Amino acid sequence: MPAGTVLTVDFELDGQRLTALNGGADIPFTDAISLLVTCADQQEVDYYWEALSAGGKEVQCGWLADRYGLSWQIVPEGLDDLLAGDDADAVARAFAAMLTMTKLDIAALREARAGS
Repeated sequence: MPAGTVLTVDFELDGQRLTALNGGADIPFTDAISLLVTCADQQEVDYYWEALSAGGKEVQCGWLADRYGLSWQIVPEGLDDLLAGDDADAVARAFAAMLTMTKLDIAALREARAGS
């Protein structure tokens, strides 16, 4: 790699130590990798969504790309439960509602699942 190019960077996110490796220009960021943030409530979804999408791009269904092009999934705890189960109609309603969203709205997903 060219002189002065960073090969690895150690950093910490919310108490979790991570290392990023620079694969060079031949290996760009893609949606093939994303970081998942599971949030306790809507306030936390909103917080991470606003912080990470600033200068980036909102995508769909809780996905965004930050200002560096890294993909993130910002999802509420229990999303799996809203999108699964024996009631196929309820699951379909929740999934259809999610497809209309960029940032996920927990109350709207619950309402869709309940059929209200």
